[in-house]
Amino acid sequence: MSATKNPIHKPRERVFAALDIGSTKVSIAIATANSASEGLKLAGVGTSPNVGIRQGVVVNIEATTDAIKKARDEAELMAGYKIEDVWIGIAGVHIKSFDSKGMVAIRNREVTSSDIDRVIEAAKAVAVPADRKVLHVLPREYKVDGQDGITDPIGMSGVRLEASVHIVTAGATAVSNTLKCIERAGLRVAGLVLEPLASARSVLCDDEKHLGVCVADMGGGACNLVYLVNGSVAYTSVVPVGGQHFTHDVAIGLRTPQSAAEDLKRKYGCAMASLVEETETIEADGVGGRKSRVIARRELADVLEARAEETLNLIATDIRLSGLLPMLGSGVILTGGSSQLVGLVEMGEFIFDIPVRRGVPHGIGGLNELARTGEFATVIGLLLYGFDERKHTLQEMNLGEVVLTQSFDGFAKRVKDFFGQLF
Repeated sequence: MSATKNPIHKPRERVFAALDIGSTKVSIAIATANSASEGLKLAGVGTSPNVGIRQGVVVNIEATTDAIKKARDEAELMAGYKIEDVWIGIAGVHIKSFDSKGMVAIRNREVTSSDIDRVIEAAKAVAVPADRKVLHVLPREYKVDGQDGITDPIGMSGVRLEASVHIVTAGATAVSNTLKCIERAGLRVAGLVLEPLASARSVLCDDEKHLGVCVADMGGGACNLVYLVNGSVAYTSVVPVGGQHFTHDVAIGLRTPQSAAEDLKRKYGCAMASLVEETETIEADGVGGRKSRVIARRELADVLEARAEETLNLIATDIRLSGLLPMLGSGVILTGGSSQLVGLVEMGEFIFDIPVRRGVPHGIGGLNELARTGEFATVIGLLLYGFDERKHTLQEMNLGEVVLTQSFDGFAKRVKDFFGQLF
């Protein structure tokens, strides 16, 4: 008599959701995970136009709340899951960051996780104004008895542990208004994450992080920059120019409505007029019921080229002022919705004089073809960030289920053996 195999126990699915509230649109992504080892699988995405945000700050609570609800309904319908908790991206001109240091004595002459917690708490013990909220305390490096350049000191012997951290803060009012919109939409906040940090999580590989890189998340209202050196965040900043400025320039320059200008930018836009054939023509809608006109595509490119050059020069100035240019071995990664403009990478290589590439999200399975453009870099990065934060919980959950299954299987076998002896 052959022994029957026990059915494979399938772990319970855990649902993750992320929300990116941008100046032009709201995006929500839903993903599932069975275990920490299998990773995330994208189940659905939803987007909705948004007019309630300006440069990362809520200016209309009602409009933003409605946009979140519409994006949520679309994402839930596609994914087949109801969501309650979401990871939220925070960005905008109100973001400020600074460096801090802390030092503690190592308790048992060997660094443990509790020592790391204590030294980070010591580094956090700085005066933060009442109108600021701390978003992240990001360790840059550790020192053990003066030896620097240590990224993971656990297990090392020593007497004194020092930590250099980068503290990111946001305007308390801006965060409060964002949270109010989310609560009104019927959602709870799982965590707050700096948006360019989330974007970097989804578009970078490990080599780029360690070689040094600047990620420019080019959104609708602003370009949010994050610099990583030796795998850690070294600096963050904001350039207050985004895709809306490009669209406005097209509307003024070609005398066409804003909605038509956005369509022209997306379909026919190019950041370098030299890449456009002189004979190419496009149709531009008139304003106020006037007839549409046929114009040379190069006219559109001329308008966009001026704004693209100004934006990239502002980013180049920020890179220079950061003092980190010699450490950016991997160059600059352009991501976000506005980075999709044709010719922007080529112009960037000329202006920055360091390598430039366009970043698209990776590291997630499932329906990932839905989010293979830079405009979804932040929301996919938020999912991955949330997954990284919850990995330990997932491992414990799966381990508990395996132990429970094994216990039940053992009990069932004993009952079977007992009745087998009786009969």
